[in-house]
Amino acid sequence: MIRSLWTGTTGMHAQQLNIDVIAHNLANVTTTGFKKSKADFQDLLYQTMKVPGSQTSANTESPTGIQVGLGVRPAAVTKIFTQGDLIQTENELDVAIEGNGFLQVDLPNGNTAYTRAGALKLDSNGRMTTSDGYPIIPGITVPDGSSQITISKTGIVSALIGDDTESTELGTLQLATFTNNSGLLAMGQNLFESSSSSGSAQTGTPGDDGYGTLLQTYLEGSNVNIVEELASMITTQRAYEINSKTIQTSDEMMQTTNQLI
Repeated sequence: MIRSLWTGTTGMHAQQLNIDVIAHNLANVTTTGFKKSKADFQDLLYQTMKVPGSQTSANTESPTGIQVGLGVRPAAVTKIFTQGDLIQTENELDVAIEGNGFLQVDLPNGNTAYTRAGALKLDSNGRMTTSDGYPIIPGITVPDGSSQITISKTGIVSALIGDDTESTELGTLQLATFTNNSGLLAMGQNLFESSSSSGSAQTGTPGDDGYGTLLQTYLEGSNVNIVEELASMITTQRAYEINSKTIQTSDEMMQTTNQLI
């Protein structure tokens, strides 16, 4: 059997995964706080027909040998945590993280998740939550009748309560950082969970060394670059076509062999 049939197949599978990743990036081009992904590939094992350096005569050796590759395989799909564009919303509960860090979210199962999407809301109890109603950690509650909620760059949340003329401090938002952001587990809903690869969360106050700052009435947009993704899509499509051509050519060679008399 011609090796190129299977080699071309691995190439088509790899490019199919690549286009899946690109499609996911483009689908989330307007998703708040979304971080794009990039597929990495590596070559498969090699069939060694002649070992480099093997003796070709009593006084000579093969300078290169003969090694035939067997294709390609996916190695990783990596999240790219570059900063997205900051979009002004004029909503006083919206907050963008400028720099490093994640907001902490209390999940219904008791676990802690992390997000860059700062589209905060108030539930029926006045608690600050995500769009899905999950409370922010540390918990901050805005009393009934409050107005002019402010969130400072360092995370201090204040509001005018009732007829007060001076703001009352309600709490402080904290940020979490990780040794390896790319090791976080994507859960969907703009949420991530920590893993052994990401390391444990290190929490701190916005603006401290190693932590970003908060910007009220702004949201962080997706970091997907449409032009780059479209260029990658074209390259991926052509690579897929070339690999399919390899299979077609291998089939034609086998057909020619079968027709020999």
